[in-house]
Amino acid sequence: MQQITTPEWVKDAVFYQIFPDRFAQSQRVQKSNCLQPWGSQPTPKGYQGGDLLGVVEHLDYIQDLGINALYFNPIFQSACNHRYHTHDYYQVDPMLGGNAALRELVTEAHKRGIRVVLDGVFNHASRGFFQFNDILEQGAASAYLDWFTVEAWPLHPYDGSKPANYVAWYNLRDLPKFNTDTAAVREFLMGVGEYWVREFEIDGWRLDVAAEITTPGFWEEFRSRVKAINPEAYIVAEIWEEAQEWLQGDRFDATMNYEWTAAAIAFTAGERVSIELVKDRSYTPYPALDAAGYSQAIQRLLGLYDWNVTQVQMNLLDSHDTARYLSIARGDKASVRLGTLLQMTYPGAPSIYYGSEICIRGSHDTEKPLDDSEARWAFPWEQPDTWDTEMLAYMKAAIALRNAHPALRRGRYQDVLAEGDVYVFARQDEQETLLVAVNVGMDAQTVTCSLGDIIEGEPQLQRAFGDGEAPIEGGGKLTLILAPRSGGVWSL
Repeated sequence: MQQITTPEWVKDAVFYQIFPDRFAQSQRVQKSNCLQPWGSQPTPKGYQGGDLLGVVEHLDYIQDLGINALYFNPIFQSACNHRYHTHDYYQVDPMLGGNAALRELVTEAHKRGIRVVLDGVFNHASRGFFQFNDILEQGAASAYLDWFTVEAWPLHPYDGSKPANYVAWYNLRDLPKFNTDTAAVREFLMGVGEYWVREFEIDGWRLDVAAEITTPGFWEEFRSRVKAINPEAYIVAEIWEEAQEWLQGDRFDATMNYEWTAAAIAFTAGERVSIELVKDRSYTPYPALDAAGYSQAIQRLLGLYDWNVTQVQMNLLDSHDTARYLSIARGDKASVRLGTLLQMTYPGAPSIYYGSEICIRGSHDTEKPLDDSEARWAFPWEQPDTWDTEMLAYMKAAIALRNAHPALRRGRYQDVLAEGDVYVFARQDEQETLLVAVNVGMDAQTVTCSLGDIIEGEPQLQRAFGDGEAPIEGGGKLTLILAPRSGGVWSL
């Protein structure tokens, strides 16, 4: 069997996901007179005017967090604030600063050792995409008729009372689905994938609803052509479920690891999870898991993929497609801290959704169904008094822990103990062993661990992070004393 290779840099990456319209504004980008006020209630339509040069101007903040990779939601020209409705795949949206802003961003990020990954929306376009617009104008005479799938005439792209008469993603008529069986469509999309890697030196693609493209050989060709330009380009797919068939080394390097997300939330938030905020999504962070249940879920995940794949999975607690984790946990900040500790000590590339490090405002009502816009509040740069500085300090420390210890990034993973509310595991390489322990319960816990399978002789312990005590009993045994809703890391 051919060995699976994945980008080496991703194994050391900590991502920061940015929703461009809501992260930061720069005075260097001309603003419309019709923007919504920065920090106002997010709405499905309308813009608040974030841009890419605003990101450039806050790279100090990003670097100080310990971040070394950025993942951007779509940045190409589009008539919606989330920009998943692409009009022009070769133009960065002018409201974001255009192509010149992206070039400056990539240049300045690379100077700091920060990688840049863009969102590729290749399953569907928009009603304003030129080739689809030509069909709307020309009807059956359009030269681009086979770029999409027309089922009947006339087309109704805006009148919801009538059938659209063309195939659209999720039956959303504003998202006409590409016909990737057409050679010209495939070549167009391959060219887009190559262009931004070659001409702007981006470091990879996050691929939106990637499993929806089922044309044989499509993703294999995409991978080979992108990797021919940059063999270390990261190709990560939005697939929420198990994805063994997609992660065999011929298509994607990784997925957004919502399977881990679900397990981590079910364990660290438990019964606090607001079902209203997570139902009808493609992951299930409920029912609650105890330590044994979490251990079982993790062992299943670790057995799904090649180790090189596991080490580059994008591990997240929240994103633009979910409620903020703090909202899911009904405001329980201990859940966020515990989840972050697990995230920073688990194999793969952690991803922090912008603002979660300061407990940015999220859903107002945790008992109402999720409105995506509630997870897209503007970053309150001008209101630092609203920041949760304790959470910010915790996340910076947790990221620094990961960055400081190669064993947390590339070391072996081994369960040590899973009893009741307490889960203990080890990460180990040739130089170091780190022991991670979390207590998700409301009571203090004292547990005894046997370390005979991990190290020889009596351990020498040094606290590396967090809370708890770890007296050595002798005979390769260790007692862990953990406060309620807390975790700690020790170097052995």
